[in-house]
Amino acid sequence: MAKKKRRIVEEKAEEYEFVPSDFDEREYILKDIYGTKVLFVITALAIITGIVGAGLYSLHEYGWAAATALAFVIVLVMKKLLMLLGFRVDLLDMKSMLMNYLLFLMLGLGMCIVFINAPFMAPPAP
Repeated sequence: MAKKKRRIVEEKAEEYEFVPSDFDEREYILKDIYGTKVLFVITALAIITGIVGAGLYSLHEYGWAAATALAFVIVLVMKKLLMLLGFRVDLLDMKSMLMNYLLFLMLGLGMCIVFINAPFMAPPAP
């Protein structure tokens, strides 16, 4: 018995068309400038924290722990501190704020290390 030939019918593939969303260049630039202003404030705050941390280090044997704790406490209250300074933190996304926190910790603790070494700090008296 002869088998019936199967005819393959090609179906039309659905066509997809990519429609890009509207990009507001002005809003993007303003948001980027705003993030840069916040970054400068955080950088200045980190330098001040490093200097204060170096002063704490020189006061006591466990001053290093106080300086480190100070830096982490400031990170915990960073959003409230920025709001007190007049910045709208809600305009910044979480990724940029995390990067700001990490930058603050590295810069603040790094400045503390720089200021506890010579020529900034006098060697301890024998």
